[in-house]
Amino acid sequence: MGTKISSATTYEASRNPIETIDGFVDAVLSELATMKAEGIKVRTKGPKKPMDDKDLRRCITSIWFVCYGGMQWRAIADLTKIPLSTLFALFSRWTRLRLWNRLMLRLAVAWRTACGDTPMPSALCIDSRSVRSAPTCGFCGIDGGKNVKGVKFHIAADKHGSVFAVEVTPANVHDTKGIVPVLEDLAELGFSGGALGDLGYRGEPLAAAARALGLNGVDAVAGGRGGVFVPAGIRWTVERSFAWASFYRRLNVIFERKGEHMIAFFEIMMVSILSRRLDRLVAAR
Repeated sequence: MGTKISSATTYEASRNPIETIDGFVDAVLSELATMKAEGIKVRTKGPKKPMDDKDLRRCITSIWFVCYGGMQWRAIADLTKIPLSTLFALFSRWTRLRLWNRLMLRLAVAWRTACGDTPMPSALCIDSRSVRSAPTCGFCGIDGGKNVKGVKFHIAADKHGSVFAVEVTPANVHDTKGIVPVLEDLAELGFSGGALGDLGYRGEPLAAAARALGLNGVDAVAGGRGGVFVPAGIRWTVERSFAWASFYRRLNVIFERKGEHMIAFFEIMMVSILSRRLDRLVAAR
């Protein structure tokens, strides 16, 4: 059976993420200020007048709407009256600087701390999801098992569903090969626990590769019996993370040409969810 997960106390809020978009914008602005203090140039300088805080908030909000609403870049630029070159240039630059990844990890650690857990989990759940791609997608493959032509996301999430690493490959790449870059990212973060996956991650070569990276191997457990899903331990929590991603339309059909942009939208989705959680925390007496 599934394991009961204790979370921090939060107050009831609307299920509409648009009503809490200010929390996402504030989190991004806070991370941008931190990166600027570290000497990272988060915005390029040019002959044009520097962007004020109001326009910067509009740009961040527009990027979020591209992820959540699945809007085209040209459409959101026309609606917000922000030049397309400015909007996409900011998204691309922040992606190269790993802004979304830094913010996702910081908020994931903050949520674990609020729940009374250690900053780094002792075990992470791994899984993959095949997503259809548009003709504009930079690379794609065919997942014969799920009959999907597109790309495949590989993630590692903790018991709260917070993602700590995400990679993307063509859909025809096997899970045991596509998850290796995820394990490498976890090793760089200092994670030394075990990885829990379904039976698709069976095999000594993958377990040996995990141990070579300093991880405590890969434990493959069955996720169902007789075609019926059975929540085993905390491994089912990674399925919930993919379920959250289905609400963000840019992740339902992939249009991006670069893999780093695909990963960026997945990280933006997690930042949106985690910032909304943290904003709803109830202060202890």
